[in-house]
Amino acid sequence: MRYNRPIQVIILGSIVIALISGALISFLSYLDVEFSPLVIFLLALFFGVTTFVVFLFFIEKFLNSKINLIHKIIKKEKISNKKPKRIKLSDDVLEELTKETKIWATERRQEISKLREQAEFRTEFLGNLAHELKTPVFSIQGYILTLLEGGLEDESVNREFLLRASKGVDRMTDILEDLDEITRLESDRTKLNLKNFDIVEIAKDVMDGMKMMADEKKIKLRFAKEYSPILVHADKGKISQVITNLISNSISYGNEGGETIVRLNRLNDSVLIEIADNGPGIAEKEIPRLFERFYRVDKSRARHIGGSGLGLAIVKHIVESHGYEISVRSTVGVGSTFSFELDKAKK
Repeated sequence: MRYNRPIQVIILGSIVIALISGALISFLSYLDVEFSPLVIFLLALFFGVTTFVVFLFFIEKFLNSKINLIHKIIKKEKISNKKPKRIKLSDDVLEELTKETKIWATERRQEISKLREQAEFRTEFLGNLAHELKTPVFSIQGYILTLLEGGLEDESVNREFLLRASKGVDRMTDILEDLDEITRLESDRTKLNLKNFDIVEIAKDVMDGMKMMADEKKIKLRFAKEYSPILVHADKGKISQVITNLISNSISYGNEGGETIVRLNRLNDSVLIEIADNGPGIAEKEIPRLFERFYRVDKSRARHIGGSGLGLAIVKHIVESHGYEISVRSTVGVGSTFSFELDKAKK
C-alpha cells in the first residue's frame, strides 16, 4: 500500500489502535474483569506501547517511500535500479538528507555555472572567428572589386593587388588549417608518433628557421647555455610545432631589441623546456585565458601582427596530449616564460 500524505498514515494508525483497543476492552468485558488501578495502569501502558509500535511502523514506511525517492532523484538513479535503502527513525534521517541535498544543490550550481561559461565561450569564439575571417575576406573583396572596375588593365596595380589578395587567401588558409588541427587535437583524432630524438637539435633548427623574423625586430634568439644532446620521447613534429609557436609568439609580441632564451633542464624522469623573453609581459588576470582559441591580450596590436590566433591553443593541446601541462610565468614590464615537460628518452 502506498501512502501519499502524512494524514493517511495517522488515520490508518488510529484505526488500527482503535480496533486493538476495542477488541481488548470487549475481551475484558466478556471476562467481567474489574478495572483496578493496576489494571488501568497496565492498560494505559499497553495502549501507549501499542500506539508507539503502530505509528513507528506506518511512519517508517511512509518516510521510506518518500525519502528513498528523494535519494534516487538526487543520485540520478532509476527507481528500479536497486533495492531501496532501509531508513530507521532512530537514525538522523533529516540531517543526512539535508547534507546530501546541499551537496546535490552545489553540484547542480557548478554545472549551471559551467554551462553558462561554455555558452559565453561559444558566443565569444564565434564572434572572434567571424572577426578573424572578416579582415582577410574584406581585403580580398576590395582588391577584386578594384580589379574588376578597371584595375585589371592597369599594369601598375593589377599584379600588386593580386599579390595582396593572395596574402589574404593565405591568411584564411592558415586560420582554417589551424582550426582543423585544433579540432583533431580536441577530439583525440590525432595519433602521436612517439620516438626518441634530440630536443636541443629541434630547438636549434627552429631558431635557425626563425632568425630572419627575429632580425626584423632585432631580437636575439639564443640558448641559456651550451647544451649537449638531450634525448626525449615524444612526437618530434608536434613538439617542433610547439617550440615554433612559442618562439614565434615571443618574437611577435616582444620588444624591439629584446631577446628570446631557450632553457633545457633535466629532471628525474622528464626534461623541462622553457621559452623566455624580456618583452612587455602579461597581466595576471589575462593568464587564465591565454590558451583560449582566438583570445588576444592586446587585441588592437594583435590585428597588425597577424597570425591565426590559435597558436597557443594548439600548443596547449599538443603538450596535454603528451601527458603534461603548459605553464606561464609573467611580469608586466619584465617578460614572460612559457614552460612544459617531456618524457626522457626510453632505452
